[in-house]
Amino acid sequence: MTMGPTVRRRRLGLELRRLRDTHSIKLEEVAERLGVAASTLSRIETGKAPTKSVYLNAMLEMYGVTDPAQRQVLVDMAREGHRKGWWSVYDDVLPTGFGIYVGLEGEAAGLRSFEAEVVHGLFQTREYAYAVLREVNNRDTDEQIARLVDLRMTRQEMLDRDPPLDVWVILDEAVIRRTIGGATVMRAQLARLTEASKMPNVTLQVLPFESGSHAGLKGPFSILEFPERTDADVAYVESLAGIIYLEKDREVRTCAEAFDRLRAAALSPGASADLISTVTEDLVLPHAGDRTGDASPPQGLALPDSKARTIGSTPEGDEWKPTSQNCAGSRAARAALAGAWR
Repeated sequence: MTMGPTVRRRRLGLELRRLRDTHSIKLEEVAERLGVAASTLSRIETGKAPTKSVYLNAMLEMYGVTDPAQRQVLVDMAREGHRKGWWSVYDDVLPTGFGIYVGLEGEAAGLRSFEAEVVHGLFQTREYAYAVLREVNNRDTDEQIARLVDLRMTRQEMLDRDPPLDVWVILDEAVIRRTIGGATVMRAQLARLTEASKMPNVTLQVLPFESGSHAGLKGPFSILEFPERTDADVAYVESLAGIIYLEKDREVRTCAEAFDRLRAAALSPGASADLISTVTEDLVLPHAGDRTGDASPPQGLALPDSKARTIGSTPEGDEWKPTSQNCAGSRAARAALAGAWR
């Protein structure tokens, strides 16, 4: 697997921090000598931002790195760290910080994820993705939503790459029972989950309602693992407050332990597939003229006009009557901001 700019920046940042710690120099002292904010240097050391050549050379002087070969390795890392990833063309629509996740996900060897509200983005159908993103980004234009959906579909290609991303996903039962986008869209989404569960690099489990209290009550999270042992795992957490990356060993270990407990409480992959099949069969398709039916665009993302319904709503002027489908869809999509980006 070719190493991309995101991992290059992480490796360079880790080495720069190691060199600084070796010489017992405080981050604030280095930042002052470089003439930058401490927060800027922190982002460089955590791999969240590239570093300029002038800053790198100054740090190498401060840290006493004189060996030409060692300096060249670090200079090359910095140069590669400036390279744009394929997802950079979507920078105008990406939420702050999510580009880092896309880069890490694209270079990871393994992914473990727990989802409480929506299907993980790597397994969403185009129509389901549209329904989720249209609701949680209700101020975005149709073009912006279309671009976000395209990004999500492109990310899914890593499931078929060589070698493929190894994925273990646990879905709360609410994810498969909550009708997002209408019954037709949801049936197609459940069929996609069934198909994905048969892939050799995918393990899919459902955490049943009957499990009661569980280790994922704080919300969804993901853990990314990398091919090289020197690249530490990263945990990713989403919430209304924003995106958080956890990289300290203790923090990542806490997430890993929670995932192991969820894995033990969830149904087996076979039983999970059976439950998804049962839910699919029980899902009633809408009749013609049913106002609680599909809230998704037609195939090819021909986007709706400005008066189009959002999930769970009715055309202007109609009397709204709650049903199991429109209530679930509306609440789900609005709650899905936690975990919706993935």
